[in-house]
Amino acid sequence: MVNSTQVPYFVLVAYFDTGGFKYLYVVIVMLLYMLIVFSNLFLIVLICMNRSLHEPMYIFLCSLFVNELFGSTGLFPLLLVQILSDVHTVSAPFCFLQIFCVYTYGNIEFLSLSIMSYDRYLAICRPLQYTKDMACEKVASLFAVIWLIPILVNCLTLHLLVPLQLCGNTINKVYCDNHSVVKLACYDTTVNNIYGLIVSAFSVFAPLILILYTYMKILHVCFCGSKQTRHKAVSTCTPHLASLLNFSFGACFEILQSRFDMNNVPNILRIFISLYFLTCPPLFNPIMYGLKLSKIRVKCKSLLSKVSY
Repeated sequence: MVNSTQVPYFVLVAYFDTGGFKYLYVVIVMLLYMLIVFSNLFLIVLICMNRSLHEPMYIFLCSLFVNELFGSTGLFPLLLVQILSDVHTVSAPFCFLQIFCVYTYGNIEFLSLSIMSYDRYLAICRPLQYTKDMACEKVASLFAVIWLIPILVNCLTLHLLVPLQLCGNTINKVYCDNHSVVKLACYDTTVNNIYGLIVSAFSVFAPLILILYTYMKILHVCFCGSKQTRHKAVSTCTPHLASLLNFSFGACFEILQSRFDMNNVPNILRIFISLYFLTCPPLFNPIMYGLKLSKIRVKCKSLLSKVSY
C-alpha cells in the first residue's frame, strides 16, 4: 500500500507469466501493430494523394484512420514493453498520458462515426443540396468538433485526476484507465465520478441520437426511393454500420468492465475484452473500407498495379 500524495508509478497486475511464450507474444503484438500502422497509413496517403477522393466522406474517413493510428500508438508501445518486462510498472506521467490517449481515441472514434452517419444522411436523403450542405467551411467545422471537443474534455479529465491523493498504485488491467486510478483515491471523489458519468453519457448518447436519427431517415428513403438510391445506401452505409457495431461492442464491454466488478471473469478474457476496442477497429476499419468502397478499392488496385510494374 502506498500512502502518498504523488504516486511515482503504477503496477499493472493483469499481466501474467507467459514463460517461454513471451517472445512469441511480442512478435504477434508487433506484427499486429505494424499491420495497423501500414493499413491505416496506406489509406491516409491514398486519400490525400488522390484529388478525386477529396470529398467530405473520404475526409472524415481519413480523420478516422488518423485517430486509429493515434489510439494504437497510445497502447501498443507500452504493451510491448510490459510483455517483455518481468516487472509490470509504468511511471505516473506515462500512465496519465496513456489515459489521455485512450480516452481521446474513444471519444474521437465515436464522434467521427456519428458525423459520418450525418454525412451519409445528407448524401442519400438530400443529394441535390449535398454540395451546399457540406461546403468546405462546414466540413472544416465538423472536423474541428471531432478533434477539439474530445481533446478539451480529456484535458479537464486529467486536470481532475492528476492532483488526487492516492492510497494505492495497483491497476487491475494491462493499461492505465481513468476509473481504475480514481478508485485508488484516499478521499471522496464525487466530483470525478459525476464528471465521468456526465462525460460518458454525453459521449455516448449525443452521437447515438444523431446516428439513430440519420439511419431512420436513410431507411425511410431506402424503402420509398428508387433501386439506385437503395444501392447507394447499401454500398456506403454497410462499412459504416459494421465499423459502428464493431467499435460499440468493444467500447460497451470496456465501460462495463471499468464500472463493475469483473473478478469472476477469467483473466485472459478480461484482457481480451479490454484490448478489443483499441485493437480490432484500427485493424478492421481499413480492411472494411478498402474492400467495400468502390472508389478506394479502384485506387488501391491502380496503385498496386503501378507498383508491380
